[in-house]
Amino acid sequence: MRERRRRGLSPGARGELWKRWKQGQSLSEIGRALDKAPASIHGFLSTSGGIAPVARSRSDRVLTAHEREEISRRLCAGSSMRSIAVRLGKAPSTVSREIARNGGRDRYRAAAADSRAWMEARRPKACKLSQQHRLRGVVAEKLRLDWSPEQIAGWLRGTFPDDAAMHVSHETIYRSLFVQARGVLKRELLRHLRSRRVMRRARNATTAGQSRGQIIDAVSIRERPAEVEDRAIPGHWEGDLITGSNNSHIATLVERSTRFTKLVKVDGKDAASVVAALSKQIRTLPIELRRTLTWDRGTEMAQHKKFSIATDVKVYFCDPKSPWQRGTNENTNRLLRQYFPNETDLSGYTQRDLNDVARRLNQRPRKTLGFLSPEEKLQSLLP
Repeated sequence: MRERRRRGLSPGARGELWKRWKQGQSLSEIGRALDKAPASIHGFLSTSGGIAPVARSRSDRVLTAHEREEISRRLCAGSSMRSIAVRLGKAPSTVSREIARNGGRDRYRAAAADSRAWMEARRPKACKLSQQHRLRGVVAEKLRLDWSPEQIAGWLRGTFPDDAAMHVSHETIYRSLFVQARGVLKRELLRHLRSRRVMRRARNATTAGQSRGQIIDAVSIRERPAEVEDRAIPGHWEGDLITGSNNSHIATLVERSTRFTKLVKVDGKDAASVVAALSKQIRTLPIELRRTLTWDRGTEMAQHKKFSIATDVKVYFCDPKSPWQRGTNENTNRLLRQYFPNETDLSGYTQRDLNDVARRLNQRPRKTLGFLSPEEKLQSLLP
């Protein structure tokens, strides 16, 4: 007969759970380590939004459990409150109030008094968003525009540099969203976060990359002009496909200097469809924004020579299994998953729909641009 799992988690098991969660382990991995079902682990984590509670500690100014034991023993021995205070090195009034609030000389018990003090010391501090109504309104408004908490925090500091009441950390915004017991920001705002998670997840929780094919006559990224690396000159792009259900795809193009993004509807993943769609969109750009394109090793760019002839844009290819060489595009694709979640059928989006999504992304402030939007940055670089 299979041994039944114990209900609940001991303090030691809770500490181990939070340690593993911060390391980026999955619910299944944590469950196996603690002999709990993944659903149980999820239920425990979801009560605090995946954010570990701050460990409680006693102030050095309050009575300790040992001092309360000493008070109890001295009371039984008939000692006066003043003599007890002298022995503990405390003020007589401190000892007097301690005894009075816990039943008096005849009913004082150290364990009960210590437990009562520990419980009454729980005074959760109201978060800033609950106290500053104007700030809360602005944060909620920007969240509805799909701004990230970090973007909101940075924008607030730049917009209200001398008004501390309008400053808030991105961590406070996250906690107000994920820890719903605070009751500050509505839970519906969670869907505006690009990850769409209902719990805070560790940075270490990553997914593995995909393998790529081979390209004939591919020009290596190592031969790319040096000006591409320093991002000083606009017109150098990174591109990729994001995939949805039913073998549907969207092409993404990101300009390296400004992070300006274009989304391109493609009829299929075959090279002819992708090159035709990309060529059409690239030709709508000013000539000064048509310099290079860096792609991965996907066979959708097998006709890269045809693309270069049509657009006068030189194509360079990353090394196999090296998505980090297109870091700007990889990051943008993750942002786009907020609008196109995994398993979404992308074939139903028109080019106009994609333009609307790109516009929203291009009008959001970016930390890497000093909290300017890609659209603003692009306009500042163009003559």
